[in-house]
Amino acid sequence: MNMSDSAGFNIEDLINVPPLKEDEDMQEVKVDQMLGKLRRLQQGKRVLEEEIKDIKSVSDSLQKELATLQNEAYQLEGIHKEKEELCRNLQFQCEESEQDSARLLKQNKKSDELLEQYRCEIQEFKLKHRKQRMKFENQLHQLIEQHRNLHSVFTPEMLPDEILSAENIKSQLLSAEQMKLAQLHRLNEELEEVKKQKQQRVTAAETQEE
Repeated sequence: MNMSDSAGFNIEDLINVPPLKEDEDMQEVKVDQMLGKLRRLQQGKRVLEEEIKDIKSVSDSLQKELATLQNEAYQLEGIHKEKEELCRNLQFQCEESEQDSARLLKQNKKSDELLEQYRCEIQEFKLKHRKQRMKFENQLHQLIEQHRNLHSVFTPEMLPDEILSAENIKSQLLSAEQMKLAQLHRLNEELEEVKKQKQQRVTAAETQEE
C-alpha cells in the first residue's frame, strides 16, 4: 500500500514546506497549512496502525501455521522411524525364513537320498535273500532226494530220524527266514515313519512362511 495515496498526504510535504511571507495573512495561512498537515499525519498514523495490525494478524496466523506444520513434521518423522524399524525387522525375519527354508531343503534332499539308499539296500537284501532261499530249497530238495535214494542203503529204522532231522533243519531255516522278513518289515515301517515326519516338517515350515 502506498502511504501517500491512502493517507492523502506526502511526507515530502512536511520536509519541503514553502516559505511564507512575513505578514499576518501569511501567518494565518501557515497555521492552516500546519493544521492540515497535522490532520493528514494523524490520518496516516491511523492507516499505518491498521496496516501494522493486519500485518501482525497475518504474522500470528503464519506462526500458528508454522507451529502446526512443525508438529506434523515431527509426527511424520516419528512414523517414518517406526516404519524403518518395522521394515528392518521384516527384512531380518525374511532373511531368517530364507535361511530356514534353505536348511530344510538341504535336510529334505539329504533325507530323500538316505531313503533312496535304504530302499536300494532293502531291494538288494530282498534279492539276496530270495536267491539264498532258492538255493536253500534246492539243497533241501537234493538232500531229501538223497535220503530217498539212500533208503535202500541205510536201515529203515534210521530213515525217519534223519527225515525228522532234515525237517527240523528246514523248520529252523524257515524260522530264520521269518525273522529276517519281520526285520525287513520293521525297517520299511521305520522308513515310512521317517518320510512322514519329514513331510510334516515341510508342511509346518510352509505354513509358518505363509
